[in-house]
Amino acid sequence: MDTTRDTQHWKSAWTLDEGVTYLNHGSFGPSPDCVRRAREQWSEQLERQPMDFFIRRAEDALDATRQKLGEFIGTPAGNLSFVDNATFGMNVAADTIPLGVDDEVLLTDLEYGAVTRIWRRRCRDAGARLVTQPLPITKDASAAVDTFFNAVTDRTRVIVVSHVTSSTAVILPVEEICRRAKARDITVCIDGPHAVAMIPLNVRILGCDFYTASCHKWLCGPFGSGFLYVSSKWQPKVRMPMLSWGGSLSGRPVRWQDDFDWVGTRDPAAFLALSAAIDFMRSVGVSDFRSTTHAMVRDAAMRLTSMLGREPIVGVDSAMYGSMISVRLPQPEGWIAPINGQCDPLQRALWERHRIEIPITGWNGQRLIRVSCHLYNDRHDVDHLLDALHAERDLVFDLPILSPLRGFHTDPGTVS
Repeated sequence: MDTTRDTQHWKSAWTLDEGVTYLNHGSFGPSPDCVRRAREQWSEQLERQPMDFFIRRAEDALDATRQKLGEFIGTPAGNLSFVDNATFGMNVAADTIPLGVDDEVLLTDLEYGAVTRIWRRRCRDAGARLVTQPLPITKDASAAVDTFFNAVTDRTRVIVVSHVTSSTAVILPVEEICRRAKARDITVCIDGPHAVAMIPLNVRILGCDFYTASCHKWLCGPFGSGFLYVSSKWQPKVRMPMLSWGGSLSGRPVRWQDDFDWVGTRDPAAFLALSAAIDFMRSVGVSDFRSTTHAMVRDAAMRLTSMLGREPIVGVDSAMYGSMISVRLPQPEGWIAPINGQCDPLQRALWERHRIEIPITGWNGQRLIRVSCHLYNDRHDVDHLLDALHAERDLVFDLPILSPLRGFHTDPGTVS
């Protein structure tokens, strides 16, 4: 499929640095210009009359944006609060859910590193146990969930699961997990940054207790815009880690979202600009976006497989990936996954010598390259990647020596 023609109309919606091939929307997705302008306009309104904005206007504006977001993800606005990102929201869930000595929190072996760290500390503080159980990557969702639920015991209080995994880029059977957990009265927290816009999402149908996401990825919201869904059962119990005054600045009846809307003097422009992001994605056509970007990464995976002789984590014809896919790289004897402060030298070379941004990480002892695309990408970007991999074939096939990449964390499961 020639994706160049399909995306040409939309490439001009972004202003990106010349000469950079950006194949990492899954980590840090840039916003189109219309969203950036909307954020700037909201900030300008705040700066022109802060008292009027905070006291009289902000809450109504946040409610209107919450309403539009709720319609987009399939839940009433009253179930949503705005948070800076998915990590913030997962911390709220962890602080809210009571745990006792010897209680268990169950994770899959595919979870994001920051999420694992949040729940490890929560379990340590409560005297609970963190249990990690494999969830096989297979088309047979029922069999995969069977394997995962083999680790459920009468002490299991919480299941934490990604909707779409980070390093491995796999869509997980979260609806089936939620259904089985509900039958056993187990609380479910879903980490969903990669799902919003990339795949159809209806939180009401999922039936989870908490769902948290960052909107700067496939929805193209501003950095610092995310949401936390809390089911009605848990809303009266929400424990915000950071407290301000509480209540409504404009004198409305108290709601559970008040502690999130007012955490002190904070510019809410990133949250309010989500309305522009949703409008942009609807103007593109969300289903068209999904089919176009999926075709793009499918083509990339097929070409990488042919070149490298290695398969993707999921088959190229699988329905278990969307706008990004992880392909296995050759794995020399003795290779270990990069950990905090380190970078696979191939990733460094692709940036320093070819100006390609793409993550190379590891999962379960496997070396992976993850390709993710949005509408500013086209087939020429993949051409450039393949040419660069050919030029750097010694680093592709030979044992790499890990090099420092200050401030960038690339341990397994922590590519955002």
